[in-house]
Amino acid sequence: MPCFIWHSNSSTLMTQLNRRNWLKLSGLSGASLALGATLAPVEKWVQTPHPARSSGGPVRLMSNENPYGPSEVVKKAMTDALSLTYQYPFSSYSVLLEALSKHEGVPKDHILLTSGSNEGLRVAAATFGIRFGEILTCEPTYNALMAYAEEFGGTVASLPLTPELKFDLAALEAKTSPRTAMIFLCNPNNPTGTLLDAEQVSTFCNSLSDKTIVFSDEAYYDYIEQADYPSMVPLVKEGKNVIVSRTFSKVYGMAGIRVGYLIAPPDMIRQMAPKVMGYVHIMGIYGAAAALNDTTFYNYSLEMNRQSKQVIYDTCQELGLEYAPSHTNFVFLKTDRDISWVIEQMLQKGVRVGRPFPPLHQWCRVSTGTLEEMEQWRKAMKAVFA
Repeated sequence: MPCFIWHSNSSTLMTQLNRRNWLKLSGLSGASLALGATLAPVEKWVQTPHPARSSGGPVRLMSNENPYGPSEVVKKAMTDALSLTYQYPFSSYSVLLEALSKHEGVPKDHILLTSGSNEGLRVAAATFGIRFGEILTCEPTYNALMAYAEEFGGTVASLPLTPELKFDLAALEAKTSPRTAMIFLCNPNNPTGTLLDAEQVSTFCNSLSDKTIVFSDEAYYDYIEQADYPSMVPLVKEGKNVIVSRTFSKVYGMAGIRVGYLIAPPDMIRQMAPKVMGYVHIMGIYGAAAALNDTTFYNYSLEMNRQSKQVIYDTCQELGLEYAPSHTNFVFLKTDRDISWVIEQMLQKGVRVGRPFPPLHQWCRVSTGTLEEMEQWRKAMKAVFA
């Protein structure tokens, strides 16, 4: 049995900026789109969830969405960009590339914009997943890249997670061979929410990237609260065979806008760029650039996520259910019931929870929602499990 500690506390396809369009848009939007703008302090600021969240339908706690986004700053940036939507987006790519270059501390030629991080996973799988051999990973994890690789004719070797529901780095290293095309890590992992030891994962990626490509899916990186926890971006700066994926879908609350990006050495970016099929539209470009400066909403999202996770932790303890302390915007908990039964029972109580993640069929992934939604979830859980 896993041992858990109860959580008591909380293409560069176009790199030249079309200056005329940028000046035009800046004039329309004012400070909200200026990449270097400083947001005015807002006291007791609260972001209102979308009205659909309280429309009477089932509570959405199954897709790891941020119910508070996108922020008002992002909405304004996207609305101001409407006047440019008659254009193809490529001439505006540099707006977001410049912002991400500053945010991540890498040159623009290290960044590839994609239509959500899923597109980045597809592009990486299409470029590298079938060239040399198999992809190594542990499961359960977010399996989009592996599914794409198999679709393109590649093979996947999946190893089990450790008893602590973490990637088994030692087993992955032992399994690595000349046939290994790529090692896929999701850290923090989806669906378990677990985080690898900082020193161990840095050493692993540094060492294994000399033998093969290491893909580090960091979709939930913003939720990590461990001080000085390393991203794998510094290894990219050193020219290692490392690809890092990021997304605006989670902490920035832009899942429906579809903006993601890959960070990798320039040669790898050049190989992947021709395979990009889903482009970032102009509203997404300017909205994402504005989101990077909106620290007020960013911090608010993290704080509300902490509070919602605490509701899940407290409820699990009250019901005697095990759970994995999470570094994401969801919690993986053990119900000792088949997940299909749990999904059905919770839906009857008006709450949608996560899908099956084999082979852990008695575990349930619960996304964080608003505090009102978490109270609905708590009541449903008590009705089903008490």
